[in-house]
Amino acid sequence: MVKRFFSYYRPYKTLFIVDFTCAIIAALLELSFPVIVNQVIDKIMPLKNIRLILVVSAALFGFYVINTALQYVVVYFGHKLGVNIETDMRNELFTHLQKQPYDYYDNQKTGKLMTRLTSDLFEISELAHHGPEDVFITIMTLVGSFLLMYQIHPQLAFATAVMVPFITIALVFFNKKMTKVNTTIYENLGEFNAGIEASVSGIRVTQAFANEEHEVTRFGRLNELYRQSKLAFYKTMAVSSSYNYLMIRLINLFALLFGSYYTIRGDITNGNFVGFILLSNVFARPIEKINTMIESYPKGFAGFKRFVEEIDKEPSIQDGDGAVDLKPVVGNITYQDVSFSYSDGTQVFDQLSLDIKSGETVAFVGPSGAGKTTLCHLLPRFYDIDSGKISIDGQNIQHVTLKSLREQIGLVQQDVFLFPGTIKENILYGRLDATEEDVLEAVKLAHLEQVIDGLPDGLNTVIGERGVRLSGGQKQRVAIARMFLKNPPILILDEATSALDTETEQVIQESLGSLAKGRTTLIIAHRLATIKDATRIVVVDTTGIVESGTHDELMEKQGAYKKLYDAQFRS
Repeated sequence: MVKRFFSYYRPYKTLFIVDFTCAIIAALLELSFPVIVNQVIDKIMPLKNIRLILVVSAALFGFYVINTALQYVVVYFGHKLGVNIETDMRNELFTHLQKQPYDYYDNQKTGKLMTRLTSDLFEISELAHHGPEDVFITIMTLVGSFLLMYQIHPQLAFATAVMVPFITIALVFFNKKMTKVNTTIYENLGEFNAGIEASVSGIRVTQAFANEEHEVTRFGRLNELYRQSKLAFYKTMAVSSSYNYLMIRLINLFALLFGSYYTIRGDITNGNFVGFILLSNVFARPIEKINTMIESYPKGFAGFKRFVEEIDKEPSIQDGDGAVDLKPVVGNITYQDVSFSYSDGTQVFDQLSLDIKSGETVAFVGPSGAGKTTLCHLLPRFYDIDSGKISIDGQNIQHVTLKSLREQIGLVQQDVFLFPGTIKENILYGRLDATEEDVLEAVKLAHLEQVIDGLPDGLNTVIGERGVRLSGGQKQRVAIARMFLKNPPILILDEATSALDTETEQVIQESLGSLAKGRTTLIIAHRLATIKDATRIVVVDTTGIVESGTHDELMEKQGAYKKLYDAQFRS
């Protein structure tokens, strides 16, 4: 873990060296001050030379100015180093999350992932900045100040440093305990953020059901759980800091007590005594910093541990060895003995086979939960099959790159997701390098012109989070325009017109019909009236494919499709 942590310093070696060097010089200058005071009292003051004292004071002032500049470098460039490392880690984690498949997000809470991208990495940034520097400076200052005290009087130095082993033992004990507590805090913070995200996203549902008090109560429980975790942390920190405070005060007390004794005996001079007292304060200062280290380091290590755990989760779906780009396809699709189960073991398909020819419009119908959407989601490898083979134009989709595969498949989902931003930005998501003319053509094909003309800023109208300022039908048409812009050879329409009124639905169906010409189109449908003209209708239930044929053929069979049709249109 330590080696892996330090690997993130590599791009910033120069910055680290500058920060580290300045910190060391600043610490050395701090050590020199008591020695100079010692010399002033013992050697310069007896001369009664005010001019010489002024020269020494001016030199000390110069030291302070230099140290001030060094402190600026340490604080600014040190934090810059931490922020750079934090940014790299956040980019790495976000990129990693982008590669995770659907089944990963099926088992994740958005709030927990947000915590890992924000709070966790902030604490890692603090550790990256202060960690190596504080440890080295603490050891160097302790050793350096002890050696200087030893030169003044060995017995006095040992008497003063007698508390250090007790502080070291406490450091190890409290560090372990607080790392454990911090891990719990981060877990509770993830649940806390997930609760907030769910409550804010679902505020309209909450208000529609008048369940505000229920949400306040639920949030109160999460808030209290997080509060208890924080209190456990601060309780441990309070015990640690109180213990260290006592040890540090004893160091100062021992320095004063034994120093006075040896000065009265004549073993050390007054200058030695004052210098020793100052050195004992320098000696105690890094020990005081240990309190800060005990507070921040466990947070950073706990955050880094969670970061590593997340990064080490290999995407269950990724390019295989030797994967090649899928060339422009005609659109012949084959499902051959395909079996698939969800991660919880629920089986959806068992040796399912299906051939779809180029240019066909195939509609999948059946009861909810039968696997219609899942069957289509296997094609762009949103989920991976357990066994069997899916091929496009004879090429196994597991032998091609995910990017090239998904670039040739267009998807309009039942639950439309629009990004915060403008209508134009959301349509451009279909093809990021499209021209203004391409966007306007997609708008025309999706029959969005009238909607856009009625908006204050036209295409540049900001639609709010998840397109909240648009109606369901308008959001659906933006999604369809996005798909028109992508213009892929294979289309998947998951209830693509479900949110439209009857009149608009008819217009969009005509547009989709024209787009589907010469393309392979897979339609997931509940409203059977929208797929009467499909080349083929495939009836799916929990056992797999039950029937297949045109609307008229299936009606004549008097089978599963006829029952679905009659149930939907029974007056």
